[in-house]
Amino acid sequence: MSVRFEEIPTGCGRRFGRATLSSPGTLNALSLDMIDRLAPQLTQWANDPRIALVVLDAEGDRAFCAGGDLQQLYASMRSTPTDEVPSQAASFFEREYRLDYQIHTYPKPILCWGNGIVMGGGIGLLAGASHRVVTPSTRLAMPEISIGLYPDVGGSWFLRRAPGKIGLFLALTGASFNGTDARFVGLADFVLPHEQHGAVLAAIAAGHWLDEGEQNAARLSHLLREHALCEGEAQSKLRQHYDLIDQTIGHDSLADIAGRLQRLAEHEDPWLAKGAETFMRGSPTSAALSFALWQRVLHLSLADVLRLEYHVSVACARFGDFAEGIRALIIDKDRNPRWKPATLAEVTPIYMQSFISSPHPLADLA
Repeated sequence: MSVRFEEIPTGCGRRFGRATLSSPGTLNALSLDMIDRLAPQLTQWANDPRIALVVLDAEGDRAFCAGGDLQQLYASMRSTPTDEVPSQAASFFEREYRLDYQIHTYPKPILCWGNGIVMGGGIGLLAGASHRVVTPSTRLAMPEISIGLYPDVGGSWFLRRAPGKIGLFLALTGASFNGTDARFVGLADFVLPHEQHGAVLAAIAAGHWLDEGEQNAARLSHLLREHALCEGEAQSKLRQHYDLIDQTIGHDSLADIAGRLQRLAEHEDPWLAKGAETFMRGSPTSAALSFALWQRVLHLSLADVLRLEYHVSVACARFGDFAEGIRALIIDKDRNPRWKPATLAEVTPIYMQSFISSPHPLADLA
């Protein structure tokens, strides 16, 4: 089973729901089956007065969720005639974004335990939880530029809200970052040792919870703070290089940013240099989409951003670089994608506009 569900009694007679991603062999890659199991169970727990809060975690120590199930999406794209919408990819994006929105707007506390690898769709699950826990071994990234996509699952919304220009830097470079970084950019609330996972669950089970969501949220925060690391957190590269990142991204055109990122490839810090090199090897269309969405979403609601991302993601599955990026990275593993267009200069405004269309299946999101 791709997701395990439990209802665990607490010291006050109420329960907490626990949903555990259970596909460690795929690094808990988010599949349509997982989505279709999680969404109705979360709805049931939201409507059950006996459930005080929800815990979302994963089996294994290597990953909470390494992103979407790209092999499923690749099969859908390759089996669909050119310029037609891959139906499975369209269904995946719609239901995934609905699940992300459900988590963001959930009426009860959700504790998401983001240990190990947390990428792409995994960050989509983590970002909306009311209580987001990372560990010293957490490694996060939005690496979509390397597969011909862009930071979706609300990434256009939450990266835009990171300090300064860090969000656009992460979108363009796919740079990995740690739990301390995640707290700095607003994607995590607590850093706990992974070894405390069982103790936290036990403390929740021993707790006395109420009928009121806000009071339970405060109690859960106090509980997590008692187990959190007070010292010894890893250094934040994003905080360390904040000024340089802001200067590199700047306030001008993507072509200007690209030139500065190329120069950053010579930086003495291997982390910065690797991010710049990833940008240079990445899909020009992905870079242009990330930049266009960054400019567009500042004053949009989360629901509006998810509607916009749905259009862009379906277009990527239809005629973008997405399938080619998956082929090069996951299927053939030759790491030699043939991007079309091949350069930023060839990505025209008319081509960008073709990634946004209507009508919309997420029109009912409030």
